[in-house]
Order: sequence, then C-alpha cells, then structure tokens
Amino acid sequence: MPQNNVLHISFLWHMHQPYYKDLLENKFVLPWVRLHATKDYYDMVAYLDDFPKIHLNFNLVPSLIDQINDYAQNNLTDQFLDLTLKPANKLSPEERVFILHNFFTSNWENMIKPFSRYWDLLSKRGRYVAVEELKEIQRRFSTQDFLDLQLLFNLCWIDPYVRRQDPELAELEKKGRGFTEEDKRLVIDKQLKIMKKVIGKYREKQEQGQIEISVTPYYHPILPLLVDTESAKMATPEIALPREEFRHREDAKIQIERAVACYEKFFGRKPKGMWPAEGAVSEAIVPLISQAGIDWIATDEDILASSIGDSPHKADILYKPYRFSTDNSSLNIIFRNRKLSDLIGFTYADVPPDEAVRHFIQELHNIHKRVSHFPGPHLVTIILDGENCWEYYRNDGWDFLKELYRAISDDSLLESATISKFMENYPQPVPLPKLWSGSWINGNFGVWIGHEEDNLAWDYLARTRKMLAHFEERYREKRKEEIEKAKEEIYAAEGSDWNWWYGDEHRSANSVDFDNLYRKHLMNVYTFLGEKVPDWLHIAISGHEKPRPKREPTDFINPILDGKVTNYFEWQGAGQYEVSEMIGPMHRRGNIIKSFYYGFDLNNFYLRIDTNIQPSYENLKDLTIKINFFKEAPQQASVKMQQEGKFDFSLFDIVQVEHRENYQKFKDLTSISCQKIIELSIPFADLRAKVGQAIEIVVVLERNNVELERWPSHGTISFVVPGEDFSLQYWSA
Repeated sequence: MPQNNVLHISFLWHMHQPYYKDLLENKFVLPWVRLHATKDYYDMVAYLDDFPKIHLNFNLVPSLIDQINDYAQNNLTDQFLDLTLKPANKLSPEERVFILHNFFTSNWENMIKPFSRYWDLLSKRGRYVAVEELKEIQRRFSTQDFLDLQLLFNLCWIDPYVRRQDPELAELEKKGRGFTEEDKRLVIDKQLKIMKKVIGKYREKQEQGQIEISVTPYYHPILPLLVDTESAKMATPEIALPREEFRHREDAKIQIERAVACYEKFFGRKPKGMWPAEGAVSEAIVPLISQAGIDWIATDEDILASSIGDSPHKADILYKPYRFSTDNSSLNIIFRNRKLSDLIGFTYADVPPDEAVRHFIQELHNIHKRVSHFPGPHLVTIILDGENCWEYYRNDGWDFLKELYRAISDDSLLESATISKFMENYPQPVPLPKLWSGSWINGNFGVWIGHEEDNLAWDYLARTRKMLAHFEERYREKRKEEIEKAKEEIYAAEGSDWNWWYGDEHRSANSVDFDNLYRKHLMNVYTFLGEKVPDWLHIAISGHEKPRPKREPTDFINPILDGKVTNYFEWQGAGQYEVSEMIGPMHRRGNIIKSFYYGFDLNNFYLRIDTNIQPSYENLKDLTIKINFFKEAPQQASVKMQQEGKFDFSLFDIVQVEHRENYQKFKDLTSISCQKIIELSIPFADLRAKVGQAIEIVVVLERNNVELERWPSHGTISFVVPGEDFSLQYWSA
C-alpha cells in the first residue's frame, strides 16, 4: 500500500518522432529517428543505472519502435546518412549545397559551439543564408571542410554521456578536426550500435521493475478526430471544420490494437497504460482503449477542469486517479500537472541545474504540504516530451537530470513510482461523470483542425480514404496485398504530426519536407492500387512551399505561334519558370522539359515550352504534355504529337467521380506549333476565365499515362486573368 506520508511522483517521458519512412521507396526521408536514438532514446533510460531508487514511465510510440528497428535490424538508411557516408571528395555541387543547408540543423549554442571546428564551419558558411547563396558559398569549402562537417554533424547527435563512456568517441572529440573517412565510418558504426541497444535497454529496465513502458496508438493519431471530426466542436463550437466528413472508428480501433500488438512483440507482455497522442481524449474513445486491455490513460489537467467544471488545483483534486465508465467499459485516468511538466520542458534549460532542481523540489514539497491534510496516497504526474527539450540544456540535460534524480532519491517526503504500481495499491479511483473532448494544448484540438491548411489536409485524407473504401468494395478478394499496403499508408497519414506543422501555430526548417511526406503517403495509396495520383495531391498544403517562377508576367504578349523564337521580344513580358533551378541533389537527372514561359493578352493564355531534346515527332511521339488549370472549375489541356507538325490538342473539363478525377473533352484546339520550341494558346473564353480570377497551372509530362515530370514538382504557378489596365501596373518612366 502506498504510504500516506510521502508524495508519489510519476514522470512519464514521451518518446516520439513522425513516421519518416516512405513505404513505397522503403527509405527514410528525414534522419531524426536515428539522431534522437543516439542522443536521447538510449541515454534517457541508461541514466537509471546510476539511480536504482528512481522509477520512471516511458511512453514509446509503436511507429517509433518500428523505425528504430528498421535502422538497427533491417539496415535502412536516410538521405542524410547516405550523404554522410559518401566520400567528401566525390560530393557533387548540389550535394555540397544540401549538406551546407542541412548539416547545421542542431542547437547552435549547446551542440555546435562545444566543437570549435564545427562552430568555425558554421561561421564560414554564415549563420543566416539563403539556399540560393549556398551555390556560391560551397565553392569556398574544401574537401576537408566537408569531411569534418559530415562527421561533426553526426558526432554532436551522440549524447555527451555516451561519448564520455566510449574511448574511441572521446578520442575523436579530442582530435577535433582533420578527420578521415575512416573516422567518419567509425562514428556511423557507433550510431548504429547504439540503435541496436535501445529497445533492449528499455526491456531490461522494465523487467527489473524500474520503469513502466506505455504506448500511444500506432501512428500517433488524434483518436477523437479519427472517430469523428465533429468532436472538435465540444471545446470550440464555432470552429470551421473540413468540407469532407471524417468518421472512421474502425481506423481508431486498428491503431490501438496494432499498438498493443507491437508492444507485445518487442516487450513480451501487453501494456497496461497509454498516453493518447497529444493527450487527446473523448468519451467515444474510452471503449476502444478499454476493450484493447489497457488499464489507464493519461491526459492534461485542463481536461479534468473542463470535465468537472472546477479548478483541478483545489484541495487534492489533481493528485488522485479517476475512473470514467460507459455502458460497457471503463478506464482509469491520470491527469498531468502542467506547471511542473512545462518547467522542465520550457523553463529550466536557461537556469543553472542546481538552482532549477532546488526550485522543482520546493514545488513538490509545497504540493506535499497541501495534500497532506487529505486522505492519501497522492500522485503527482509529470508528462512531457522526453527528447526535444534536451538540446536546449547544456550537456544535453544530464547535469539537470542527475541532480533531480539524486534529490528525489535522497528525499524522505518524495518517492518516484510507475503509474501501474501506484494504481495497483490505490483504493478506489474517483468516478468521473463526464470526459471532456480535447488535448493537452488549450484543452481543444485547434492545433490539428480548424485552420485552412489543417482542414485541407483532412480533406485530402478523407478523399483518399473514400477512394480506398470504394476500391476495396470492388477488389477485396482479388487485390488483398495491394489493399493492405494502401491501408498502411492511410494509417500513417492519420498521424497527428502532419497537422502539427500546418496552420499558424508551428513552423520548422523541415515544414516543406513534412508537407511533401504527408502527401506522399496519400499518393502512395493510389500508386499501390495502380490508380492515377490525382493532380490535387501534387499541390502543396503548406503556404511556405509556394513555388516561385524566375519572373512573373509583366506585360501583355502576342507571340507568333510558329514553334521558334521569332524575335527576342515576343516572350519578353511573359512569366518564366526554369526547371534547372528547382532540381535538388537527390532529384532525377535527364529531364526533358527545360523551362516554360506563360503569359497572355486580353483574350488568350499563351504557353511556350523549351526542351532539352529536339522536339521532333521521333522524340515526342510517345509523350503527352498536359497543362492543368486549377480554378473553381478545373480544366486540363492535353498535347500529343500525331505526326511531324500535327497535334492532338484538346481541352478537357475535370470532374470528380467518387473523389477520383475524370476527364470530359470540352473542345479540340488548333493554336499550337512546334519546331525548336512548343508554342500554344488557349482562349480565356474556353477556360471560362473572368478578369481578376486567379488561375494556378502545372505542366506535366507523361509517357503511356505514367507521369515522368511535373513542374513545379510540388505546388503550382499562379496568375490572375488580366484586365485592360494590366500593363499599366508595371509601367515605369
């Protein structure tokens, strides 16, 4: 039986990263699982070797466990790792730019500055530079500069606690510069060896009884929104919801059941506890979690306050477990102390460790003093991210945690505990009459739904999910394997991380990557099923990825459509998009489209396409060029050469049938020519476009209905249908 004269403390360190794996390519897009494994996941549990009295809770998201296992056991890599392992003297200019842009993505003060050579390289690159500037800056970096940068980026992401215990890593840190390719390989080998130990170390500590491991639904989805996006209205009745309804209780059930199965596979037992992603709860999810055999969940104190209609800080309200019951299930619920959790997550990084620990212990003593007047025992639950905050601490948080664990171990009024151990001995949890629908952030779901970008992401997901459901109805028995692969992509897209980065609340250096990866998961659904990927999935959701042409249209044009540059000035006022400027280091080579120009007069839209090959019938006969016009009534122009100088040039209306694109021919067009370039025009009347209307365009190249190129590759180029005063807007004396 827990003692009444001590205050029980349950830390729950939540370990999670988004699902970075492209299931179609079987490769990781971003490196953060690998790097956090060597900086946070292993050492956070290994610290406990020095503190046998400390008992902790760790929440491991199953999709994170699988990603760690993919690196450790299945030898998967990521783009950053591939470019690390490539010999520095063989890096292309584009790869050098990528490294200079990305290999300083570490906390400058606490991870880069301790390595003087790394700091010098940052200064040499410049702290705040545009990607365009890096094309010139990379010329000033020697092969040795890049070799040192490749190594130091990976070395700084190995925890100082681990580096100190490894003689070879300690020697490299002492060496500081002038590294060899063998040194670099050693660092990567050490990384992978650490990754191989991560899951085993957690299992070891759980079997010793020093930690409890809980889980989150498999891909970290916001469960209440999966069950019904309408649940967002409890906390914010005025919220603007997506156009498409999303109600997939069956998906929520699968995410929970698969989490339990993953846990059992790696830890040899079923989990007792669950931290729902982002502490997001509702009454509707309780039966799903309870029926999966979970005994307790945890969420934020704001949820308790809204559920009971009172302050959780009155008396001992916050410091005891509750139980919510429905007709056929019930679940124990623990509520986190927000203040203490946020002190560690957001405040103490800037405070000397001994001072921070003294303050924290005093806060616990104050709570002990308040609740000692009420029947016990009492539990203070502190829940926060177990990885991301530490880079803001000196020495990766080790100095703070060492002092904190020592102070709790030596304090007779405090006792650390796992949640399940405390619950086993707790008399009767307090009945909870109602469970509020919300998350740990503001007690609502505003981060993940309601903003225009969030809602568009939900619409994309809902459309793709409906397409999959219709496909499964028709081909359930014949296409089982493909359907299962497609479902996996849907489940991955249901994760909360994508919408975390949409909207105004959060921005990241990797926001574009997150947007691309989210839409790639949805695109893969279509690809696995052998269906054409809809054009709307190629359009970026995040406003931060709006492609920019080399120049915008500045004047009316009236080109002669003869398939050649008749004179220098005929396309002078047009907009211009250069493909070569948009190709990154890992992009495919050998693209056919070199650039395109777009412009207009009052009556017509004009397009010119320059190619890297002679645009003859022999070279273009099996290719189709498509120009997509996105507007209220989207259209597509299709161009296919039938014989030298003769084209099938047609305009189609795009309609949606069961949320898949369908094309209905609207008109055959004739204004097109090709000799050295391709030139064409389409009347605005045929595009049903009015003056002042915004139109977005994409140029696509296909061979036998297989897409080869798309420009812009992500997003669209936009223009406004001009009025008579258009040219005056750009006139200057």
